[in-house]
Amino acid sequence: MAWTVPAVELTDEERVELERRVRAHTSSQRMAKRARVVLLCAEGVALRRIAGEVGMDQHQVGVWRRRFETERLAGLEDRPRPGRPRVYGHDDRVRIVATATSEVPDTESHWSHRLLAEALAEEVGISGSQIGRILAEMDVKPHKMRSWLNRRDDPEFWERAADVCGLYLSPPQNALVLSVDEKTAVPARSPRYPTTPAEPGRPARREFEYRRHGTASFIAALDVVSGEVLAGDVDRNTAANFIAFLEDLDRNIDPDLEVHLIMDNGSSHVAKATRAWLSEHSRFVAHYTPKHASWLNQVELFFSILTRRLLKRGEFGSRDELVNRVLDFIRAHNQHARPFAWTYAGTPLKTT
Repeated sequence: MAWTVPAVELTDEERVELERRVRAHTSSQRMAKRARVVLLCAEGVALRRIAGEVGMDQHQVGVWRRRFETERLAGLEDRPRPGRPRVYGHDDRVRIVATATSEVPDTESHWSHRLLAEALAEEVGISGSQIGRILAEMDVKPHKMRSWLNRRDDPEFWERAADVCGLYLSPPQNALVLSVDEKTAVPARSPRYPTTPAEPGRPARREFEYRRHGTASFIAALDVVSGEVLAGDVDRNTAANFIAFLEDLDRNIDPDLEVHLIMDNGSSHVAKATRAWLSEHSRFVAHYTPKHASWLNQVELFFSILTRRLLKRGEFGSRDELVNRVLDFIRAHNQHARPFAWTYAGTPLKTT
């Protein structure tokens, strides 16, 4: 015969109170769970099954059953927590937060824990480390700052965004859609001493000092349909160099194809010479991203990949080596190129 735990006996008053705690919206989640445990124990349900239904460890189910049997409803309340009582009460904490979120002295740029402790020495008398713990509990971080950019008034913002995104989502037939931009001032540098490769239990190590070997700038066009990249290096980011790149595209792209260029509002893209060249080459159609919205340009995603996989940790002994390795990276990328999965439709995002 299987061994079972006998059902907990309840009075009518206890059952009514436990059911009220389960139903009440004002009951905390932990109190409602404890009440459910006792009610299920009163029905003779096995502890393992109760644990699964309530979402509680089987050992904890047994603890609340025993506490109810010995102390009844009072046993379901929280025990006094160990440790000394809170030294800094509600008013002190409000004063700390109010100071941490107020203007800092003219001699400082932001509040530090030490500076807050000095400012509150007479009112509260608290250490910087304790201030740090209190602010962490309340998720106040005066040492951190997030930057943001106020979008300029652009009456065509959403129209431009929808135009660019429309090319990504539905590229036109018999046309080539190219996302074009420059990556400028890429440094060619190498560490003064050889880098130590990674070993089990130890990451690769690089000496802090490095030698500079100049910088290089690149111009790239991403085919948004295939994911392939056409690129070259330039000495400076000028309208003349940009036009030379466009002429190279014109020579190498099937003359029967229309070419849609997605560009930001960089100086070389909106220069008079560039606009004049585009007007003379009617098969090239320029689509400009909204101001301060170059993140809509897909080629920026490729530049991010290039930075993470090569430029960030790469070591380059000369400018020529940097250029050659970047172009080699692009050639290798094109062998397995895939288009980016674009989902943003260029309209204001809706919240649910």
